[in-house]
Amino acid sequence: MIASTDPTRGALLRCGPGESIDLARHRALGGFNALRKALAMSPDAVREQVKAANIRGRGGAGFPAGMKWGFLPKDNPKPRYLVINADEGEPGTFKDRYFLEQDPFVLLEGVIISAFAIGAHSAYIYVRGEFVRPIQRLEAAVEELYRAGILGRSVMGSPFALDVVVHPGAGAYICGEESALLESIEGKPGRPRVKPPFPAVVGLFGCPTIINNVETMACVRLVLEHGAERFLAMGLPKDGGPKVYGLSGHVKRPGLYEGPMGLSLRTLIYEYGGGTIDDKPIKGIIPGGSSTPVLRGDQIDVNMDFDSVKAAGSMLGTAAVTVFTEGTCPVAVLTRIARFYAHESCGQCTPCRDGTGWLERLVESIEHGHGRPGDCDLLLSAAGQILGNTICALGDAAAMPVISFVQQFRDDFEEHIRRGACPYGNKPEAH
Repeated sequence: MIASTDPTRGALLRCGPGESIDLARHRALGGFNALRKALAMSPDAVREQVKAANIRGRGGAGFPAGMKWGFLPKDNPKPRYLVINADEGEPGTFKDRYFLEQDPFVLLEGVIISAFAIGAHSAYIYVRGEFVRPIQRLEAAVEELYRAGILGRSVMGSPFALDVVVHPGAGAYICGEESALLESIEGKPGRPRVKPPFPAVVGLFGCPTIINNVETMACVRLVLEHGAERFLAMGLPKDGGPKVYGLSGHVKRPGLYEGPMGLSLRTLIYEYGGGTIDDKPIKGIIPGGSSTPVLRGDQIDVNMDFDSVKAAGSMLGTAAVTVFTEGTCPVAVLTRIARFYAHESCGQCTPCRDGTGWLERLVESIEHGHGRPGDCDLLLSAAGQILGNTICALGDAAAMPVISFVQQFRDDFEEHIRRGACPYGNKPEAH
């Protein structure tokens, strides 16, 4: 569902339910004005605009896009590549699919501007393999831009040349990690690389590479269209621009919503999302995709920006908010999360390979009535030994929910252990 009321749509979300934007409508809405402005500037000037706009990466890490572009070596004779991470596999996250399927030209215009700014003549968009329809829609949009002379040997009649390749993903969550994604494009198993060197220096095919997220590309387009100062005014001084928020779980109006960076979590849930189903009190909130630490229902007055959510003990991540209300078993919620990360570990690092499976078994044993005294501390210890001890962040993504759920809802975990059963009446699942 895509939000359709006025306060939830704007510069980034231009479509309502069931709508899509074709090339003609994109032009009618001012499409390619930003690209024309960029092509009339020098690449250095475009980079300075993006840097001044303080776009913090919308993929979850929050690293400033303009600063990342500055890491490209200036004296490397190898070709440069731009890679877009559209491998949207984080449970609870569904914003990228909207751009791929319903408004691909916003993404593609941002890709062209970004490639021009960093001096890349080849761009790869790596899309989650299960996104069959979005891949088809994006490939069709790319073909339209070639036919229109907006991609190819001369972008809109300029000397700048750019080819764009849509690359279906390899069906693994780990390929959302930037270096595993590069390995997958190169035809290798999707396993993360040891860093350094970082992709900006040694990336795709051993060449300097910038990897950005889908929503980041949409924001780049806005910066060039409106200027860095106006873009900053849409958000916060340290976190420029508007933001796409996902809202799911026990809310009346789940969907995608656009608001300023720093929108109150309470406003998102109760004004945009209509409040909770049956008006039940909120028990917990996962603020940024399944890998981010859970917040309690009484922490709802946090602002949704990178620094504020961090201060509350969690992470903004992908700003994909999942709400669960009183009467929901938090141990059952964590069981599903732990099962996912155990399944998706690539097995390269021992702490992640063995530790994620151990976490899954421990959480499931508690949920199914087989927990023992001391298991909560054992969970915290095991998760702590995974945290920060793996090549990529999947180990952290598995450990952080476990630590936060046990800390935030320890009474629920202990009650499972005391009763020898789930106090919420959940039965073991077959899987």
